[in-house]
Amino acid sequence: METIHVGPAPRLAVSVAGEGTLLLFLHGIRGNRRNWTRQLEFFSRHFKAAAWDARGYGDSEDYEGALRFDEDFSADLLRVADHFKAGKFHLVGLSMGGRIARNFALRHPERLRSLVLAGTSPGFEGLDVKRFVAERRTATPESMRRLLGSRAVAEAYENLIDSVQRVHQASFEKTLEASVAQDRAAPLEQIRVPTLVITGDEDSVYPPAMARDIARRIPGAGLVVLKGVGHLSNLEQPEEFNQAVLQFLKHQEKHS
Repeated sequence: METIHVGPAPRLAVSVAGEGTLLLFLHGIRGNRRNWTRQLEFFSRHFKAAAWDARGYGDSEDYEGALRFDEDFSADLLRVADHFKAGKFHLVGLSMGGRIARNFALRHPERLRSLVLAGTSPGFEGLDVKRFVAERRTATPESMRRLLGSRAVAEAYENLIDSVQRVHQASFEKTLEASVAQDRAAPLEQIRVPTLVITGDEDSVYPPAMARDIARRIPGAGLVVLKGVGHLSNLEQPEEFNQAVLQFLKHQEKHS
């Protein structure tokens, strides 16, 4: 596994391993590319597997001015895909990463082979925004533990705490503010990319009913519900998560 930096500013740090079709993973609002280590190890046997630090996260650069949630993240994704000369690629997003991924699918469907949305929402229309902001600004070890389901592997909590400690506070605040102010209800019915929705049956952030509704609204979307799993499915049960995604991707590769 190697780390590359994609310019121009803000430069983005990307971990990458393997060869083949690009498969890009996007982390959540307190995450970073390290959250996807188990996925890169597994999927690099089949794909060019990569995970970014979004702008202002991990080893990526901070930036001046406010964040334009849809425009900036979508443009950053194009930069990364173009760096790898990936005309079409697979995109997997968790939580905030899922919101970034579905926006990209709506803006640039011609660039995607498939889309995986894990533990995410259709936007902040109708959600309890005040609660969302308060919970993310006042993270405690106990509140972090509540994100995980009853079957989470031990390393999931350690990974989560490590992620929180690596957050760039100013960039995190920009992302939080842009999320609730700009990321409104998305027209999921207009997504025309083969899509898989993944949820945990113990997700207290975006409950399974929300995932079922997302899958219902996206034409032809599949749905996987992981048992005993909370909000961070790829960290909590990496083997089950990986197998669900691999089965979906193999089907897309076979029929594309």
